[in-house]
Amino acid sequence: MKKKLFYIIIFVFILLYYFPCISFAWGDPAIVTKINSAFENIEKWIIKISTPAAAVAVGSGFFMQKFSFGDEEKIRTGKKLVKGSLFSYAFILAIDLILSAIKSLIS
Repeated sequence: MKKKLFYIIIFVFILLYYFPCISFAWGDPAIVTKINSAFENIEKWIIKISTPAAAVAVGSGFFMQKFSFGDEEKIRTGKKLVKGSLFSYAFILAIDLILSAIKSLIS
């Protein structure tokens, strides 16, 4: 009984060891290809949407500062809005850069 269990365990380990090599030789399954293309489309969509959104946020922050008429709370809110939107847009662009670098290293 122990000998049979030992052979089964060895077979499973060999199968798990060589399975990635077999799957790479056959290529990616269709579901993986669809998921990768879906994530690429989502990434492009986020980049396209974030640019005008950041521009609107920065513009409204500047207008809030300009037309505050001396109200310090509105000036602070406008500065926070400008800083936050620029930081968020820079973060999105940095993530896009990192993902592109990883993609180029993999392929």
